[in-house]
Amino acid sequence: MYDFIVLQEWLEFAVRWLHVITAIAWIGSSFYFIALDLGLHRDRNLTSGADGEEWQVHGGGFYHIQKYLVAPEQMPGDLIWFKWESYATWLSGFAMLVLVYYLGADLYLVDPQVLELAVWQAIALSLGSLVLGWLVYDALCRSSLGGNPTVLMVLLYLILVALAWGYTQIFSGRAALLHLGAVTATIMSANVFLVIIPNQKIVVADLIAGRTPDARYGKIAKLRSTHNNYLTLPVIFMMLSNHYPLAFATEWNWLIASLVFLMGVTIRHWFNSRHARAGSPTWTWAATAILLLVIAWLSTAPMRQGADEDAALPDPAAQRFAEAAGFAEVESIVMGRCAMCHAAEPSFEGIHWAPKGVKLETPGQIAAEARRIYLQAGVSHAMPPANLSFIEPEERARIVAWYRGVTRGRG
Repeated sequence: MYDFIVLQEWLEFAVRWLHVITAIAWIGSSFYFIALDLGLHRDRNLTSGADGEEWQVHGGGFYHIQKYLVAPEQMPGDLIWFKWESYATWLSGFAMLVLVYYLGADLYLVDPQVLELAVWQAIALSLGSLVLGWLVYDALCRSSLGGNPTVLMVLLYLILVALAWGYTQIFSGRAALLHLGAVTATIMSANVFLVIIPNQKIVVADLIAGRTPDARYGKIAKLRSTHNNYLTLPVIFMMLSNHYPLAFATEWNWLIASLVFLMGVTIRHWFNSRHARAGSPTWTWAATAILLLVIAWLSTAPMRQGADEDAALPDPAAQRFAEAAGFAEVESIVMGRCAMCHAAEPSFEGIHWAPKGVKLETPGQIAAEARRIYLQAGVSHAMPPANLSFIEPEERARIVAWYRGVTRGRG
């Protein structure tokens, strides 16, 4: 029977690949249309009645683009909708959330040192926060604050800061930052699915019926699109953060996440200003660099320490691996081939902290990381990198036999 763990790993890889592809498509089209809208020449009296126009060159050809502020006089027969990029990105991202954080909740989602939660409780809190985040955001946008974009943006930022802190009080550091990105991405996709596209469909229906479309629908959609524009870069950071313990596994991870949202604003402000021909506000890059230095400084604060005692096995699954036949051999292999880097104080030259935050100095830590050891050093040769510690094929085989002995025994 083919190894289910390997199949699951490849499924995660395939879904992650899909997520990256769809995200590139969504972000690319989103950034393009924001740049196009900001760069339109609106000082020209166009006979077509369009609000503005722009000439562009790409791929050896010239493009003449016009934008209608509300809608053209007649409905085009071949209208292209930009929506599936957003939907596919969210759906693939949610699939990743299920595969990695829900099915692997004991390892990635729940941290008993943060909050004792059953798996079902952690998943319920995760799902509930995504829904609640959208409902609160949408209610604020529909309130009178919608007419004051600056005040609304400041309030939304403060809510994101509160969310960043709140998630770190519930989930593991890795899951906290990931969920901050997930709730933000949910807001962005819901903006498209529940506001922007429905408003555009109302305008299209009015055109078909021969009515004059109401300009307020376009104004509402523009507000949500602007929010999406400024939230995109921080979301990308949050999605990448799970690969960098210096972002998620530090005492100030919630503050780091909060500052990243400010970096997203400063970077996008520079690009938006350039596209709008409003100059090049170089101060934004200075502000971004300062924010990054502050984040780097915060990341050196004491990292969350797992229990280092032998008895501190985090869950029953780890206990089974620690008691399984062959564990003593595996422990010796890991201590000799891996622990010089995966330690609270690594002894390998050039390594200053445990890669990915994984420590393998005690039987409890080794048992808790059984799945990753099996995948990274057993069935694949990903670890050690370039086989720097000279792990032998026979040793990899012992790791595989130990892990499969436990998983098949359960079946």
